[in-house]
Amino acid sequence: MLLRPESKLAIEITDFFNKNIDHKENVFTSNFINGFSYPNLPILLDNKPEVITTNFTLGLLPTNRDKDFRKSTLNARVETLEEKPSFAPSVNKRCLVIVSAYYDYHWSDPAGKSKTKYQINSQQAEICCLAGIYNNWQDKNGKIWNTYSIVTTQANPQMKFIHNHKETEGDQRMPILIKQEDINACRF
Repeated sequence: MLLRPESKLAIEITDFFNKNIDHKENVFTSNFINGFSYPNLPILLDNKPEVITTNFTLGLLPTNRDKDFRKSTLNARVETLEEKPSFAPSVNKRCLVIVSAYYDYHWSDPAGKSKTKYQINSQQAEICCLAGIYNNWQDKNGKIWNTYSIVTTQANPQMKFIHNHKETEGDQRMPILIKQEDINACRF
């Protein structure tokens, strides 16, 4: 995932959505963000659409699961959301994950030793949204866990070319990129 490297990014997001950000100081800029670092990206929650929040981390944690479980829930398949015990309780907790682009790799050889990194972004705007689901709960020690997953779908022809990993052959995925005209139509 990528957030554009500009010092005024929080202001641009605020202007783009005409909404305030809860903690502007938490909006960071980077040319590349590794999902396994469980970043706090700006998101819009369906139950609090008046503000963009930055206090949710990537990798949805179902209630009462160990934080290491997040590595398994960075992404959630839209086709099986209601079937998977990790995601079913959050199927109606929807969010928009705000990014300027995301990255995926094309394997140039069968072993994946040679890869080409592709930046995927919206053709409509410099800021875009990915579909997401979220969960929040308090553990027995009183820690509040605010987490989210990015919802994926079957890859379109362009992404099938890019996301050609051997282990995903025939099952290439891509995040659901919300079209600009559909952002305001989301149930928020």
